[in-house]
Amino acid sequence: MDYFVTIGIEIHAELKTQAKMFSPGRVSYDEEQNTNVSAIDIALPGTLPSINKEGVKAGVRLCYGLNMEVDPLLRFDRKNYFYSDLPKGFQITQQFHPIGKNGKLILSDGSVVRINRLHLEEDTAKQLHVAEDTLIDFNRAGVPLIEIVSEPEINSGAQAADYVNNLRQILIYLDVSDGKMEEGSMRCDVNISISDKEDVFGTKVEIKNLNSTNNIQRAVEYEINRQREVLESGGKVVSETRRFDEQSQSTISMRKKEGAVDYRYYPEPNIPPIRLKEDFLEEIKNSLVELPRERFDRYTKDISHDDAKLLVENKEMGDYFDKVLEFTKEPQGAANLLISQIAPLGFESFRPKDLGDLSNKQGDESISSKQVKQLIKLLKDSDKGVDLLIKENNMVQVSDDSVILDYIEKILSENPQVIDDYKNGKDRSVGFVMGQVMKLSKGQVNPGKANELIIKVLKEK
Repeated sequence: MDYFVTIGIEIHAELKTQAKMFSPGRVSYDEEQNTNVSAIDIALPGTLPSINKEGVKAGVRLCYGLNMEVDPLLRFDRKNYFYSDLPKGFQITQQFHPIGKNGKLILSDGSVVRINRLHLEEDTAKQLHVAEDTLIDFNRAGVPLIEIVSEPEINSGAQAADYVNNLRQILIYLDVSDGKMEEGSMRCDVNISISDKEDVFGTKVEIKNLNSTNNIQRAVEYEINRQREVLESGGKVVSETRRFDEQSQSTISMRKKEGAVDYRYYPEPNIPPIRLKEDFLEEIKNSLVELPRERFDRYTKDISHDDAKLLVENKEMGDYFDKVLEFTKEPQGAANLLISQIAPLGFESFRPKDLGDLSNKQGDESISSKQVKQLIKLLKDSDKGVDLLIKENNMVQVSDDSVILDYIEKILSENPQVIDDYKNGKDRSVGFVMGQVMKLSKGQVNPGKANELIIKVLKEK
């Protein structure tokens, strides 16, 4: 039986700010436990929150990047629950008035996933489980977070992974978050249900804290198959929270969902509503940079889709490539050199102008592919430039027909049997002449042009 798959995704991403969302506590990763903690983060008596302006700006920037409606009235709420990672007994969030709503994200296949809401909040502390004990690190408590909630419009594991990957790229391009899922600065929860009827949701199962796009696809695909097997065996899918186990490549039940938790939301009394000025919002909107899809569309006018995708996914390399484009008339040639030869050596060690000049020289065949490889080694961490290195190392490729023909005639006059060999179908005679031409020219002859002329001359003999 065919089933209709419905997937919604919730993403939490830590913002790239120096201070926490409601305190001056410093934001850092992988530092000694409980060293970046403010009195506000652990709710000492008499402390009051104050809003991080940079966190608000980052949230607004992402809203515009996702084509969302921005609420100019900034309001916060309390989400009340008691757990060891929440010292205040509540989390400051935006339950009733998210800063952004009604957005959209275009996937790689051109399909559109609507985004329900984006809201600002603070992160909780981090729990460390050691043997039978649980330790708490409050460094993460209060770190600025954005939560992005999609509409349930995703239909496969591949689409889910693509959605997260595209959203992650936007976060990085807008400099909102570093998007490092492996470090926990971007976390993903996926809600999945299947049904035998279109437009009818099945029982929703949540998979928590997926930490890579590969795991997202595998977890979703496994869960779809698991739910299908349950239904086809006559059972019922249970509403529950599960986690993905990398070792077994399966989802494992964590807890059943008996009912909705009452978090007793109410407006945060210590943060009054704040009206964001129109010029403040306009300044953020006008500062938006080129987004990944826009960069991809621009690149594919001149280079292959595969190369464009790779350069877009690596923003730093894409930024470098944009500088190279200022100096080259051969975008595809420059992309080929960057991806296949320059990047493995560390593109930061090469000046963009040198790569641009190198691609131009290769494009007009003034240097050979062998000479290109030699020049790349010489250019690394060098300030001499392509032209000077070509001159110093006598790297001039000979493409003049008359010069190449002189070489060929000399070789044939000294080896007349080659002509008979060619006429008798011995194709290796062409290779012999080519080898002698390269030897006479000290490797400076254009091999493509030489091969073409050798065959032409032998046919005419």
